Amino acid sequence: MMIRIGYELVFECPQPTPMILTLRVHPSRFPDLLVADDMVAEPPVPMSDYRDSYGNQCARIVAPQGILKLSADAIINDDGLADVTNPEAGQTAVEQLPDDTLLFLLGSRYCETDPLIDTAWQLFSNNVSGWRRVQAICDYVHNHIEFGYQHARNTRTAWEVFEEKKGVCRDYAHLAIALCRCMNIPARYCTGYLGDIGIPPPYGEMDFAAWFEAYLDGRWYIFDPRNNSPRIGRILIARGRDAADVAISTAFGFNTLKSFKVYTDEILERGPAAGDSRLTNGSSHY
Repeated sequence: MMIRIGYELVFECPQPTPMILTLRVHPSRFPDLLVADDMVAEPPVPMSDYRDSYGNQCARIVAPQGILKLSADAIINDDGLADVTNPEAGQTAVEQLPDDTLLFLLGSRYCETDPLIDTAWQLFSNNVSGWRRVQAICDYVHNHIEFGYQHARNTRTAWEVFEEKKGVCRDYAHLAIALCRCMNIPARYCTGYLGDIGIPPPYGEMDFAAWFEAYLDGRWYIFDPRNNSPRIGRILIARGRDAADVAISTAFGFNTLKSFKVYTDEILERGPAAGDSRLTNGSSHY
């Protein structure tokens, strides 16, 4: 299937402000892009791209004083399959884990393990391990948190999510990641596009989504405690220890995000002329 993806962000800066932007589709999905997700800046500004230490594609700019609009409009090919599930996947002993997974066992900015470790072992130290243990953690987090955009707070940590029992998708991911790490399961934070493909209406407000990956039996598997079911059309932008590593924008100076729009829609068919297509739900939703 083909999926149209994109965004429009409008910033206001009182003075020229350096920024790091993590908005490009992850390099692992570059071969699937039919129309590149090149970032367009209005007014135009110089941009330089680089790969960060986690392999994510980032851009550096200096936002000018005043209003800056950043946008992209791309088409990506997707296999149309739901997230892979493997209930028989086992947990790898810590001493047998690959070196590059060990970082994702440690506490991080938003995923503190110290205050949660006793709770994690009380809840999840039964005979279930591996995939079933991670799924038990996702079930717990899914049922423990009240979802609501009004609950969004960019400083909330996993421990605060556990205590407050409310949040948005990044909070679900942070708490599940912290609990996995407490149980010696490497877990890493993911952000990207996730639309409503294959989901009946009503459709939710569109935003960049957060989920996580757990390392089991020699590979990384996707888990999504917010939705807690396999989904179609998940398009990765970036991975890291937690949201601090993959912020869509990191500004080195004061700025205001004036407008924020994201869309991701399946293209049902393409007509004979460029741009002649129909999208699920009638049109892109923001």
